[in-house]
Amino acid sequence: MSKTSTTATAAVACSDLSFQWKDGTTVFDGLSLTLGRGRTGLVGTNGAGKSTLLRLLAGRLRPSRGSVTIGGSLAYLPQNVILDTGMRVDQAMGIADKRAALHAIESGDASERHFETVGDDWDIEERTLATLGSLGLGGIELDRTVGRLSGGETVLLRLATVLLERPDVLLLDEPTNNLDLFARRRLYDTVEAWRSGSLVVVSHDLELLERVDRIAELRTGSVTVHGGAWSAYQEALAVQREAAERTLRAADADLRRQKRELEETHIKLARRRRTAKKAAAERGIPKIVQGALKRAAQESAGKLRGVHEERLDEARERREEASEAVRDDAEIKVDLPHTEVPSGRSVLRLSGVRPRFGRLVSGDLLVSGPERIALVGRNGAGKTTLLRAIAGQQPPAEGEVEVFVPTRFLPQRLDVLDETLSIAENVSRTAPGVDDQHIRAQLARFLFKGSRAAQMAGTLSGGERFRASLAATMLASPAPQLLMLDEPTNNLDLSSVRQLTNALEAYRGALLIAGHDLRFLESVGITRWLSLDEELRETTAEEVREMFTGTAVT
Repeated sequence: MSKTSTTATAAVACSDLSFQWKDGTTVFDGLSLTLGRGRTGLVGTNGAGKSTLLRLLAGRLRPSRGSVTIGGSLAYLPQNVILDTGMRVDQAMGIADKRAALHAIESGDASERHFETVGDDWDIEERTLATLGSLGLGGIELDRTVGRLSGGETVLLRLATVLLERPDVLLLDEPTNNLDLFARRRLYDTVEAWRSGSLVVVSHDLELLERVDRIAELRTGSVTVHGGAWSAYQEALAVQREAAERTLRAADADLRRQKRELEETHIKLARRRRTAKKAAAERGIPKIVQGALKRAAQESAGKLRGVHEERLDEARERREEASEAVRDDAEIKVDLPHTEVPSGRSVLRLSGVRPRFGRLVSGDLLVSGPERIALVGRNGAGKTTLLRAIAGQQPPAEGEVEVFVPTRFLPQRLDVLDETLSIAENVSRTAPGVDDQHIRAQLARFLFKGSRAAQMAGTLSGGERFRASLAATMLASPAPQLLMLDEPTNNLDLSSVRQLTNALEAYRGALLIAGHDLRFLESVGITRWLSLDEELRETTAEEVREMFTGTAVT
């Protein structure tokens, strides 16, 4: 990987980039890409290679062919951040040695090694505290251990660390995963304020993607760059899709016409042969002349058939090209009538609940009918623990949880599948007594058609694993009339988020979702918003959006 040194040229480029995994799986074959200064949102389906591309750009992976060029210094924030919980914050941020040297100098120790350690970074402590403060971590002492931070604070700490490097190129891989709404707002502000070079962010967070300058879509091993943020990209896709569908309709019409003309040609030639044979017999034309006439007619007919068959082949090729240009983003289309909950029927009641691993949840909660409830709050507030208490997985230490309908819970980790069983067998486990043919028919609606239903769960990709987990949860017997989801869009690509939204449109029971993805929550028709902090209290979509993103719902 080569680097240029001036911020003015800050850009990301790769040429003829190829990469294979050790098992021979090809991810890229001759990929070329240039991204200039500004903010780029890198999108694509799960498995398209977004994270792999970032790792190649960051130098964490070596390409089998091709080159990567980075304009200036580079910093990279990977998707899964793991820090030693025993480290101090200054150690995690890589400033402990400089900080210790500064304190030694301030105490009167003028050793040359201290000055060498500090270099020109005399304001390192002030810059660090300012960077932490800009991300909402102003209350974190540099001597605090990482283990005392929440998961979201840990992600922001890693972001502060890379920002402290003042890089010319910053690569972020799904930075909003595990961030609560407060932390997401800090991240959004950071991305919006980015002006120092090139920023490339892989994300499924639409709020974040509305804050970039361009969208780069990774699809079938190549990247297409669209100017503008997510909304502009969607409008461009709609125009392209409409044009592609028009072209496909025209190609279909042309193919039908060519087939019809070839069939008519065969009929005409057959009729002509019968007429010529009859005329020859009636006129007594010698056989040698008949043979010559027949050969001439066959040659002429062959040329005519050849012309029409060639046109038909060309029409088929045009139709195939037009079909490939139309995006086939498959959608889940499922019918779940048995999940229906009558309006007014009691579904869930909480009273003075204190989960075993959380604080007392003051305030009661009564859920009735097919309500759709969003549970929001800071990281560490106890949302997951509360859902587990309702699901019966961790009975509360105090208070009462009463559930009056069949319930299913889909956790963040998607650990509802037995990896040694097939997809169909996993669904059979959650739906005992249900006919295998019915299960396979339903799995087809979850995009596991035919032999795909027999695929082992342990071999599934991330997106497939999510769909299989969702199927095992929603197709359970008895049908769940209370469905609880914990951060369901974490680690999902945008296509999978759409598929989840489609599936939830068919669900007719009560829904309780713990989440931070406002766009997703609004898209599934939330009817009631609950905030969990010191207490469980009612709030509104307008308050949530204004509080956590700084803009009111329109």
